[in-house]
Amino acid sequence: MAEIFRLMCLGCLLFLLLNNAICQEEGGETRSAMVPAMFIFGDSLIDNGNNNNLPSFAKANYFPYGIDFNGGPTGRFSNGLTMVDVIAQLLGLPFIPPHSQASGDQMRFGINYASAAAGILDITGRNFVSRIPFNQQITNFESTLNQMRNNIGAADVAEALAKSIFFVGLGSNDYLNNYLMPNYNTKNQYNAEEYANLLSQQYNQQLIRLYNLGARKFVIGGVGLMGCIPSILAQSQNGACSEEVNQLVLPFHNNVRSMLNNLNTNLPGFRFSYIDIRNLFQDLLTNYRQYGFSQVNQGCCGVGRNRGQITCLPFQTPCANREQYIFWDAFHPTEAVNILFGRKAFNGGPDVVYPVNIQQLASL
Repeated sequence: MAEIFRLMCLGCLLFLLLNNAICQEEGGETRSAMVPAMFIFGDSLIDNGNNNNLPSFAKANYFPYGIDFNGGPTGRFSNGLTMVDVIAQLLGLPFIPPHSQASGDQMRFGINYASAAAGILDITGRNFVSRIPFNQQITNFESTLNQMRNNIGAADVAEALAKSIFFVGLGSNDYLNNYLMPNYNTKNQYNAEEYANLLSQQYNQQLIRLYNLGARKFVIGGVGLMGCIPSILAQSQNGACSEEVNQLVLPFHNNVRSMLNNLNTNLPGFRFSYIDIRNLFQDLLTNYRQYGFSQVNQGCCGVGRNRGQITCLPFQTPCANREQYIFWDAFHPTEAVNILFGRKAFNGGPDVVYPVNIQQLASL
């Protein structure tokens, strides 16, 4: 009986993807969505609960995480919305449910497969014990598709997927929770260029794998200025951003742009929007007062220097003026930054989202 119900749900999901993009909002108001669905792959920046039931240290399903989110803590590593929440809203979609909880009608607008501590490499994030690496996230997506294709039809599934957005944001943990970790031997095996090449080669194959599963419209979130997050600032003697860390990550940043251009050239129908998180953060840190921020170098919730030596603890009292903080905890931005970046990714210019923004990608 449970399997029959699941197949019925998958059938309903496909029907809705193909035949309408109507999002039911609070109060009964409806509006058209720009795309049928959004499928999300990534790490803690966009995880919304997939780690909740894992034996993992990378969790955010406790207060004060979610203090500004309607419904409280959900597993989002923020005080409120994540960037993909904002993008979903701008596309006319509801919040996309986590894979661990999605069922029935919840699946009709997509699924979020992201997992805190996940990386491009399978070994990344092992200090946190359980996590769902990108390869496994794709496998989870593939499992859903296989059920749909086997029982409904590959052609109809392909038509729906080609119109949907695939958001992918990975790479940060491959540095923060791999290369820069003292218990990893990675830094002794690869220099910065070699490691960037390793990551981008693997990333390239993973995106091709998604393409072969039917993805056509990709939104790729780049890595940010990781040398400027509270966790890294807490290790600084003078309180300045670590140029060493920022330069370490730069080759990967450059590789990803080249990789996407090559995929766009070589894969028929491949389209993408690359969100240049590095440039977004550089602009924000330079012009933070113009954007309404006053705190740029410490977390709103955390312990130690820059509130970044120990991340946000259960039931810790966070800062009161959260809208003025760039960073929520040792690693993650506040809702205010997620809203700012989400809006810029949606309708910004080529200096922050390349070669087209998400709004333009959705209309292709």
